[in-house]
Amino acid sequence: MEIILKTDIVGLGYKNDLVVVKPGYARNYLIPQGFAQLATTSNRKVLAENLKQAAHKAEKIKTEALNIAEAIGGIEITIPMKTGESGRIFGRVTNTQVADALKEKGFDIDRKKIALEDIKNVGDYSATVDLHKEVKQKVTVKVVAEA
Repeated sequence: MEIILKTDIVGLGYKNDLVVVKPGYARNYLIPQGFAQLATTSNRKVLAENLKQAAHKAEKIKTEALNIAEAIGGIEITIPMKTGESGRIFGRVTNTQVADALKEKGFDIDRKKIALEDIKNVGDYSATVDLHKEVKQKVTVKVVAEA
């Protein structure tokens, strides 16, 4: 079943994308929650008109995302964690901690747009920040033992 997404959905697509999903997923979850609409002929025409009008605005947003990506590209975030004797951390490094660390450096990025690899030990890791559908940036996350 073809649908038009009204919001960005991780793993499925971005706003105004035309995607194919199983009918049950569309009818029982995406459409009732307001995340999507059916891709009828009239909805496709409305989408095409909206995309044409929003092209200039989208280019501005992409330029801002590229500027932010360039600015955070060289940043290294240090997150102190409690550790055991072997260097294994207690708990988990979360995307909220990374978002807070970026906020301290002057970048207000939503935690939902940050993807981390599984961090279990002290060391250097990378986090991917999804700034725009075409702009993703890696940030170095350094996990250190808390003093």
